[in-house]
Amino acid sequence: MDLRVLIVLAPLLIAAAWALKNILPAALQQFSKYLNKD
Repeated sequence: MDLRVLIVLAPLLIAAAWALKNILPAALQQFSKYLNKD
């Protein structure tokens, strides 16, 4: 793998991981609320 590819992809991966870290707890909360609504 070319190092330039890694340099381009690294910020995108970091941004995606950061977004997931922020979104995931809220999404899991919504999901568990949906599962427990019966």
